[in-house]
Amino acid sequence: MPQLNPAPWFFIMLTSWLIFSLIIQPKLLHFTTTNHPSNKITMTPKTTSWTWPWT
Repeated sequence: MPQLNPAPWFFIMLTSWLIFSLIIQPKLLHFTTTNHPSNKITMTPKTTSWTWPWT
């Protein structure tokens, strides 16, 4: 069974993984911005309980 021979497929997988992790991934991460923490004061909304008419 030739598909069990890892010699050509392992090299292809290793090469594609290295290309992705060393070339493509840093270029993609350059365009995505992380959410910086803001200094806004978070206000919790005042909630009131719902009065159910049938209780």
